[in-house]
Amino acid sequence: MDKIKNSKILITGGAGFIGSNLADALIEDNEIVIVDDLSMGKIENLPQSTHLHFFEHSITDEEFMNRLLLNWKFDYIFLLAAVASVADTIARPLETHEINQNANLNILETIRIKKLDVKKVLFTSSAAVYGNNPQLPKEEISPIEPLSPYAIDKFATEKFVVDYGKLYNIPTVCTRFFNVYGPKQNPESPYSGVLSLICEAAQNNLPFTVFGDGTQTRDFVYIDDVVQALLILAGTNKFRATVYNVATGVPTSLNEVIHKLQQISQSNFKITYMPSRKGDITASYANIQKIQETGYKVGYSLEKGLKKYWQSLDRK
Repeated sequence: MDKIKNSKILITGGAGFIGSNLADALIEDNEIVIVDDLSMGKIENLPQSTHLHFFEHSITDEEFMNRLLLNWKFDYIFLLAAVASVADTIARPLETHEINQNANLNILETIRIKKLDVKKVLFTSSAAVYGNNPQLPKEEISPIEPLSPYAIDKFATEKFVVDYGKLYNIPTVCTRFFNVYGPKQNPESPYSGVLSLICEAAQNNLPFTVFGDGTQTRDFVYIDDVVQALLILAGTNKFRATVYNVATGVPTSLNEVIHKLQQISQSNFKITYMPSRKGDITASYANIQKIQETGYKVGYSLEKGLKKYWQSLDRK
């Protein structure tokens, strides 16, 4: 992997969970611009550095984004901004479509029309694109069966990003994140990952609601491994115009992860089971052979990652 340094970097959604962890990894050697409307992210997530430039703004403002891209002439662009709640996209499909697809397409168009010289544009997609198709594990060539506007927009944007790479020779790449967890997840957000909500229940001895019977499986991947994958894919030119699963390749049921966290936290919070929600996926885990061929290695088992995550929490 070529280390990214002495570069100008744009991270949309950079005050959020994944974006801010990525910023932490890049801030020492680079100039970073973050655009985030703080609908999900937090200003306190951002690293304190003179190398960081923060704009509280929506990526749907085409004039603002076009001006930013032209003025800064970024070397690397990480497209992380999204409305990440499946339920929210079902309730507001048109509004969330503007954020989850059209805003990213505008960025690609500006790069194409203005012939901006970028080293890599990386779009972060989701395992949600696979839907409930029974084929497991999920491979990058597995059937795509999106069950929500969120998943539809993620897949459609993937296709735009990959084909802009092929048609216009823009160095692009996409990742499909499975269930990412770790420090800076916000349990107060309605969009939060399930593990941050379980941790909040353990911290405060609160009841935790499981939608479904808890046997649904997920591929939980620790944030440090996700950042590793992003840096590998962005930092090497040969990985382009294609899509990579980012995960561990290990399925874990929700009941099992709750039990592990109860053991680690020495908590015995109450669990309530409710009917499954519309658009929820029953089983999901990844085939990670393709990303492993780039040099990516899983550094965190679920137990190791949960312990580190739990230790990072403020439990005063």
